[in-house]
Amino acid sequence: MPIDPSMALKGVTGGPEWSVGALDGTPVGSGTSGASFGAMLGNQISALEQSQSAAAGASRSLADGTATDPTQAIIAVERAQLSMQLASQLRTKGVEALQDIFHTQV
Repeated sequence: MPIDPSMALKGVTGGPEWSVGALDGTPVGSGTSGASFGAMLGNQISALEQSQSAAAGASRSLADGTATDPTQAIIAVERAQLSMQLASQLRTKGVEALQDIFHTQV
């Protein structure tokens, strides 16, 4: 069962109920209108790296006993795990698409 953390549930009062956004929670149309694919990919990879480092810090503070709210640490770790799963699935789909292009007979 694929997991897509980029699907963000919007509030009942504002906007559509479901919106597909970036890994960092920003909506797709905000500020990315003139950016190239490479720039957007680089931004999302840096957001993934920030998510992973935040999860590492949260789990370290949980292990040290300095965490004020253990549920926030668990949420950070789960968010990082889901983000990494999404990035892995996107990479796999990209590699499969590239292989299909290379195997196309002209």
